[in-house]
Amino acid sequence: MHERISAGQTCFPDAGLAQLAGYWRELAPRRVSFVSPTLLTEPLSAVQQVLSSGGYRVETITHVFMPGQHLSPEETSWQQPRAQLTQLIEIARQIDARSIYLLTGGHGSLTWEQAAAAFCGAVAPCAAQAKAAGVSLLIEPASVLHADLHIVHSLRDTLALAEMADLGVCIDFFACWTEAGLRETMMRAIPRCDIIQVSDYVYGDRALPSRAVPGDGVIPLWRLLEWVLAAGYAGAFDLELLGPRIDHEGRVPAVARAAGELGRMLRSLGA
Repeated sequence: MHERISAGQTCFPDAGLAQLAGYWRELAPRRVSFVSPTLLTEPLSAVQQVLSSGGYRVETITHVFMPGQHLSPEETSWQQPRAQLTQLIEIARQIDARSIYLLTGGHGSLTWEQAAAAFCGAVAPCAAQAKAAGVSLLIEPASVLHADLHIVHSLRDTLALAEMADLGVCIDFFACWTEAGLRETMMRAIPRCDIIQVSDYVYGDRALPSRAVPGDGVIPLWRLLEWVLAAGYAGAFDLELLGPRIDHEGRVPAVARAAGELGRMLRSLGA
Protein backbone atom coordinates (compact mmCIF):
# COMPACT_ATOMS: atom_id res chain seq x y z
CA MET A 1 0.00 0.00 0.00
CA HIS A 2 1.31 3.47 -0.95
CA GLU A 3 2.82 5.00 2.16
CA ARG A 4 0.56 8.09 2.01
CA ILE A 5 -2.66 6.04 2.02
CA SER A 6 -4.50 5.51 5.30
CA ALA A 7 -6.86 2.58 5.84
CA GLY A 8 -9.74 4.21 7.67
CA GLN A 9 -11.84 2.42 10.27
CA THR A 10 -14.86 4.03 8.59
CA CYS A 11 -14.41 1.32 5.93
CA PHE A 12 -15.20 -1.28 8.62
CA PRO A 13 -18.02 0.35 10.62
CA ASP A 14 -19.06 -2.76 12.55
CA ALA A 15 -15.58 -4.02 13.42
CA GLY A 16 -14.32 -4.23 16.96
CA LEU A 17 -10.68 -3.62 17.73
CA ALA A 18 -9.59 -7.26 17.36
CA GLN A 19 -11.37 -7.66 14.02
CA LEU A 20 -10.00 -4.33 12.83
CA ALA A 21 -6.49 -5.44 13.71
CA GLY A 22 -7.01 -8.53 11.55
CA TYR A 23 -8.11 -6.44 8.59
CA TRP A 24 -5.07 -4.21 8.95
CA ARG A 25 -2.73 -7.21 9.08
CA GLU A 26 -4.22 -8.40 5.80
CA LEU A 27 -4.09 -4.98 4.10
CA ALA A 28 -0.68 -3.93 5.51
CA PRO A 29 -1.14 -0.14 5.56
CA ARG A 30 1.47 2.12 7.12
CA ARG A 31 -1.18 4.64 8.21
CA VAL A 32 -4.56 4.02 9.80
CA SER A 33 -7.47 5.97 11.25
CA PHE A 34 -10.06 5.34 13.95
CA VAL A 35 -13.63 6.23 14.81
CA SER A 36 -13.84 7.72 18.27
CA PRO A 37 -16.18 5.15 19.93
CA THR A 38 -13.43 2.53 19.62
CA LEU A 39 -10.91 4.72 21.40
CA LEU A 40 -13.38 5.85 24.05
CA THR A 41 -14.45 2.32 24.98
CA GLU A 42 -11.47 0.05 24.37
CA PRO A 43 -8.58 -0.05 26.90
CA LEU A 44 -5.81 2.28 25.80
CA SER A 45 -3.26 -0.48 26.31
CA ALA A 46 -5.10 -2.70 23.83
CA VAL A 47 -5.17 0.07 21.22
CA GLN A 48 -1.47 0.74 21.73
CA GLN A 49 -0.68 -2.97 21.38
CA VAL A 50 -2.50 -3.14 18.03
CA LEU A 51 -0.65 -0.06 16.77
CA SER A 52 2.70 -1.35 17.94
CA SER A 53 2.15 -4.81 16.44
CA GLY A 54 1.79 -3.35 12.95
CA GLY A 55 3.98 -0.28 13.28
CA TYR A 56 0.97 1.82 12.27
CA ARG A 57 0.81 5.60 12.35
CA VAL A 58 -2.55 7.06 13.36
CA GLU A 59 -3.53 9.74 10.88
CA THR A 60 -6.94 10.82 12.09
CA ILE A 61 -9.90 10.06 14.34
CA THR A 62 -13.53 10.63 13.33
CA HIS A 63 -15.68 12.14 16.08
CA VAL A 64 -19.30 13.26 16.29
CA PHE A 65 -19.02 16.20 18.69
CA MET A 66 -22.68 16.35 19.78
CA PRO A 67 -24.28 12.98 18.95
CA GLY A 68 -28.06 13.21 19.08
CA GLN A 69 -27.92 16.93 19.83
CA HIS A 70 -28.41 20.13 17.89
CA LEU A 71 -26.18 23.12 18.51
CA SER A 72 -27.49 25.57 21.08
CA PRO A 73 -26.28 28.81 22.65
CA GLU A 74 -26.99 27.25 26.07
CA GLU A 75 -23.60 26.47 27.59
CA THR A 76 -25.01 23.62 29.69
CA SER A 77 -25.61 21.71 26.45
CA TRP A 78 -21.89 21.82 25.66
CA GLN A 79 -20.57 20.34 28.90
CA GLN A 80 -20.77 16.62 28.21
CA PRO A 81 -19.67 16.85 24.54
CA ARG A 82 -16.78 19.09 25.56
CA ALA A 83 -15.72 16.67 28.32
CA GLN A 84 -15.78 13.74 25.90
CA LEU A 85 -13.73 15.61 23.30
CA THR A 86 -11.27 16.59 26.04
CA GLN A 87 -10.87 12.89 26.85
CA LEU A 88 -10.44 12.00 23.18
CA ILE A 89 -7.74 14.64 22.65
CA GLU A 90 -5.75 13.15 25.52
CA ILE A 91 -6.10 9.67 23.99
CA ALA A 92 -5.02 11.08 20.62
CA ARG A 93 -1.95 12.57 22.25
CA GLN A 94 -1.04 9.24 23.83
CA ILE A 95 -1.31 7.30 20.56
CA ASP A 96 0.40 10.06 18.53
CA ALA A 97 -2.62 10.68 16.31
CA ARG A 98 -2.10 13.57 13.94
CA SER A 99 -5.67 14.86 13.93
CA ILE A 100 -9.29 14.55 15.01
CA TYR A 101 -12.02 15.66 12.63
CA LEU A 102 -15.45 16.61 13.86
CA LEU A 103 -19.07 16.66 12.94
CA THR A 104 -20.25 19.79 14.72
CA GLY A 105 -23.75 18.99 15.98
CA GLY A 106 -27.02 19.56 14.19
CA HIS A 107 -28.58 22.73 12.79
CA GLY A 108 -31.68 22.58 14.98
CA SER A 109 -33.77 25.76 14.63
CA LEU A 110 -30.80 28.16 14.57
CA THR A 111 -29.61 30.17 11.62
CA TRP A 112 -26.29 29.01 10.21
CA GLU A 113 -24.56 31.99 11.81
CA GLN A 114 -26.09 31.28 15.22
CA ALA A 115 -25.17 27.61 15.01
CA ALA A 116 -21.63 28.47 13.94
CA ALA A 117 -21.22 30.86 16.86
CA ALA A 118 -22.48 28.19 19.27
CA PHE A 119 -20.04 25.64 17.87
CA CYS A 120 -17.12 28.07 18.13
CA GLY A 121 -17.95 28.75 21.77
CA ALA A 122 -18.42 25.10 22.60
CA VAL A 123 -15.20 23.90 21.02
CA ALA A 124 -12.85 26.77 21.96
CA PRO A 125 -11.25 25.19 25.08
CA CYS A 126 -10.78 21.91 23.21
CA ALA A 127 -9.14 23.72 20.30
CA ALA A 128 -6.62 25.22 22.71
CA GLN A 129 -6.04 21.84 24.37
CA ALA A 130 -5.51 20.11 21.01
CA LYS A 131 -3.04 22.74 19.88
CA ALA A 132 -1.04 22.33 23.09
CA ALA A 133 -1.11 18.53 22.64
CA GLY A 134 0.11 18.70 19.04
CA VAL A 135 -3.14 17.28 17.69
CA SER A 136 -4.88 19.06 14.80
CA LEU A 137 -8.60 19.60 15.38
CA LEU A 138 -10.46 19.64 12.07
CA ILE A 139 -13.92 19.88 10.55
CA GLU A 140 -15.11 18.32 7.29
CA PRO A 141 -17.90 18.88 4.77
CA ALA A 142 -20.71 16.32 4.93
CA SER A 143 -23.91 15.66 3.01
CA VAL A 144 -26.93 17.82 3.87
CA LEU A 145 -28.64 14.53 4.76
CA HIS A 146 -26.47 14.67 7.90
CA ALA A 147 -27.98 18.01 8.96
CA ASP A 148 -28.97 16.42 12.27
CA LEU A 149 -25.26 15.97 13.02
CA HIS A 150 -23.44 18.75 11.20
CA ILE A 151 -23.77 22.32 9.89
CA VAL A 152 -21.28 22.48 7.01
CA HIS A 153 -22.17 20.84 3.72
CA SER A 154 -19.65 22.34 1.30
CA LEU A 155 -15.93 22.94 1.40
CA ARG A 156 -16.58 26.69 1.21
CA ASP A 157 -18.71 26.62 4.37
CA THR A 158 -16.29 24.24 6.06
CA LEU A 159 -13.44 26.64 5.44
CA ALA A 160 -15.52 29.59 6.66
CA LEU A 161 -16.31 27.79 9.93
CA ALA A 162 -12.71 26.62 10.33
CA GLU A 163 -11.52 30.21 10.01
CA MET A 164 -14.10 31.37 12.58
CA ALA A 165 -13.12 28.66 15.09
CA ASP A 166 -9.40 28.63 14.21
CA LEU A 167 -9.55 24.95 13.35
CA GLY A 168 -8.16 22.85 10.53
CA VAL A 169 -9.95 21.21 7.63
CA CYS A 170 -10.54 17.66 6.44
CA ILE A 171 -11.26 17.66 2.70
CA ASP A 172 -13.65 14.88 1.65
CA PHE A 173 -13.63 14.64 -2.14
CA PHE A 174 -16.99 12.84 -2.12
CA ALA A 175 -18.67 15.75 -0.32
CA CYS A 176 -17.26 18.63 -2.38
CA TRP A 177 -16.34 17.48 -5.90
CA THR A 178 -19.31 19.22 -7.58
CA GLU A 179 -18.68 22.69 -6.09
CA ALA A 180 -18.08 25.78 -8.20
CA GLY A 181 -14.65 27.36 -7.84
CA LEU A 182 -13.38 24.19 -6.20
CA ARG A 183 -9.72 24.56 -7.14
CA GLU A 184 -9.57 28.06 -5.65
CA THR A 185 -11.33 26.88 -2.46
CA MET A 186 -8.92 23.96 -2.15
CA MET A 187 -5.95 26.26 -2.53
CA ARG A 188 -7.29 28.36 0.36
CA ALA A 189 -8.00 25.26 2.41
CA ILE A 190 -4.70 23.40 1.96
CA PRO A 191 -2.75 25.42 4.58
CA ARG A 192 -5.38 24.27 7.12
CA CYS A 193 -5.77 20.74 5.73
CA ASP A 194 -4.36 17.76 7.63
CA ILE A 195 -6.24 14.86 6.01
CA ILE A 196 -7.98 14.21 2.68
CA GLN A 197 -10.62 11.50 2.32
CA VAL A 198 -10.95 9.62 -0.95
CA SER A 199 -13.76 7.57 -2.46
CA ASP A 200 -15.79 7.65 -5.67
CA TYR A 201 -19.41 8.07 -6.80
CA VAL A 202 -21.35 6.31 -9.57
CA TYR A 203 -24.08 8.30 -11.35
CA GLY A 204 -27.53 7.06 -10.39
CA ASP A 205 -26.64 5.80 -6.93
CA ARG A 206 -29.18 7.15 -4.45
CA ALA A 207 -28.41 5.30 -1.21
CA LEU A 208 -26.61 7.07 1.61
CA PRO A 209 -23.82 6.24 1.93
CA SER A 210 -23.29 5.54 -1.75
CA ARG A 211 -19.53 5.43 -2.07
CA ALA A 212 -17.56 3.49 -4.63
CA VAL A 213 -13.99 2.28 -5.05
CA PRO A 214 -11.79 4.98 -6.63
CA GLY A 215 -11.80 4.52 -10.39
CA ASP A 216 -15.26 2.92 -10.50
CA GLY A 217 -17.17 6.21 -10.66
CA VAL A 218 -17.18 9.73 -12.02
CA ILE A 219 -15.39 11.88 -9.45
CA PRO A 220 -12.36 13.36 -11.29
CA LEU A 221 -9.96 12.02 -8.69
CA TRP A 222 -6.77 12.35 -10.73
CA ARG A 223 -7.54 16.05 -11.33
CA LEU A 224 -8.41 16.69 -7.68
CA LEU A 225 -5.24 14.94 -6.54
CA GLU A 226 -3.22 17.00 -9.00
CA TRP A 227 -4.73 20.20 -7.61
CA VAL A 228 -4.08 19.44 -3.94
CA LEU A 229 -0.55 18.20 -4.58
CA ALA A 230 0.24 21.28 -6.65
CA ALA A 231 -1.10 23.41 -3.78
CA GLY A 232 1.49 21.85 -1.49
CA TYR A 233 -0.50 19.20 0.34
CA ALA A 234 1.98 16.80 1.93
CA GLY A 235 -0.31 14.72 4.16
CA ALA A 236 -2.13 11.42 3.94
CA PHE A 237 -5.15 10.25 1.93
CA ASP A 238 -7.66 8.37 4.05
CA LEU A 239 -9.90 5.82 2.34
CA GLU A 240 -13.55 6.18 3.38
CA LEU A 241 -15.51 3.43 1.66
CA LEU A 242 -18.96 2.39 2.77
CA GLY A 243 -22.33 1.61 1.28
CA PRO A 244 -24.01 -1.07 -0.84
CA ARG A 245 -21.25 -1.33 -3.46
CA ILE A 246 -18.59 -1.85 -0.81
CA ASP A 247 -20.69 -4.38 1.10
CA HIS A 248 -21.41 -6.33 -2.11
CA GLU A 249 -17.74 -6.57 -3.07
CA GLY A 250 -16.55 -7.22 0.47
CA ARG A 251 -14.90 -4.58 2.59
CA VAL A 252 -11.35 -5.95 2.63
CA PRO A 253 -11.25 -6.63 -1.14
CA ALA A 254 -12.77 -3.20 -1.84
CA VAL A 255 -10.22 -1.42 0.36
CA ALA A 256 -7.36 -3.40 -1.20
CA ARG A 257 -8.51 -2.52 -4.70
CA ALA A 258 -9.05 1.12 -3.72
CA ALA A 259 -5.56 1.35 -2.25
CA GLY A 260 -4.10 -0.08 -5.44
CA GLU A 261 -5.92 2.38 -7.70
CA LEU A 262 -5.26 5.39 -5.50
CA GLY A 263 -1.62 4.40 -5.17
CA ARG A 264 -1.32 4.19 -8.94
CA MET A 265 -2.73 7.71 -9.31
CA LEU A 266 -0.44 9.11 -6.62
CA ARG A 267 2.63 7.54 -8.19
CA SER A 268 1.67 8.87 -11.62
CA LEU A 269 1.58 12.35 -10.05
CA GLY A 270 4.98 11.91 -8.44
CA ALA A 271 3.67 11.58 -4.88
